[in-house]
Amino acid sequence: MRHLARLIRSASLSGYVELVQSLGRDPHAFLRAVGLRARFLEDAETLIPRDAVRELLEITARATRTDDLALRLAARRRLSNLGPISLVLREEATPRDALDTLCRYLRLVNPSMTMGVEDVDSLVIIREDLLPTPGVPMRQSVELAVATVFCMLRELIGPHWRPMDVCFTHRPPADIAAHRAFFGRRVNFNQEFNGLVCMAADLAQAREPGDPAVAGFARKYLQAAMRDRGESVQEACRQLMLVLLPGGTCSAQEIARHMRVDRRTLHRRLEAEGLSFSVLLDRVRVNLVESHLRDGDLPLSEVAELLGFARLSSFSHWFQHRFGCSASQWSRRPADVGAGQGMARPGRSGARAPAGRRPVR
Repeated sequence: MRHLARLIRSASLSGYVELVQSLGRDPHAFLRAVGLRARFLEDAETLIPRDAVRELLEITARATRTDDLALRLAARRRLSNLGPISLVLREEATPRDALDTLCRYLRLVNPSMTMGVEDVDSLVIIREDLLPTPGVPMRQSVELAVATVFCMLRELIGPHWRPMDVCFTHRPPADIAAHRAFFGRRVNFNQEFNGLVCMAADLAQAREPGDPAVAGFARKYLQAAMRDRGESVQEACRQLMLVLLPGGTCSAQEIARHMRVDRRTLHRRLEAEGLSFSVLLDRVRVNLVESHLRDGDLPLSEVAELLGFARLSSFSHWFQHRFGCSASQWSRRPADVGAGQGMARPGRSGARAPAGRRPVR
């Protein structure tokens, strides 16, 4: 079975060639280094390897010393880069309706991404997560995902719109001026989620209707595409695990409920794909903890909570059993030493960026 969550539309690299050329470097050399070719980017709907795109963004950012590479790439985007779904999004009554529609059809846009929209009093919290790739940093990919949603909302609401907060789980770059300039707000790093915090009133603004007939045709196309696109049970479970783990509700029973099957059916379908629920959950936790320890500076107690552990002692026991060392020891390993299924990161500097507001735990 083809794992569609490992493929994404080449539109994710729209504007990449031109951006790298503007930085005085050869984009084709970077593309070849990860097994891609510029011709793959000619058709926005061509599916290309997700991991190659992630690696490409990271090596390009390092080689060009451009920490805000993803933001520069997002700035070149328009709503139309999302493909046929953009026709539907433009015709939704409010930006909030557009967000809900994007969530509904998200796997047609980026099957490796999960998005949750939550109302908290007068705020709307947009959480974005990417299915992790063991050993591959995802800083640029995460920032591109958040920046793309920001640009989409600004196009729907107005060019002067800004969110209340911008949050990233990874640590800040040496200079955050470019991030502040892009989002027009102080950007919070080392947070508990990736995404945006918006005023509910901003997302409730009524929009001028355009051509509903065009949107109707696009919606039929999207519905047909959703029916045709097969998805393995394990990929569906991975996405739900990412959403449910931070809240401590990631059980087989809860996953089955979200998938509208009973628990026995869920276990049977996973077994048919050669996996058990506990093994899959363990793999998701391994990938998540490597990402948190490699790219961020959250206290271990908060990392444990985000992985769904009720107590730090339970997390510590699991980590010792899985990695053969403590989380603190793993974090201090040199960058070229592997750990678990991924790669270790350099030791922490010991300093944390200002935490800023944390509206959601």
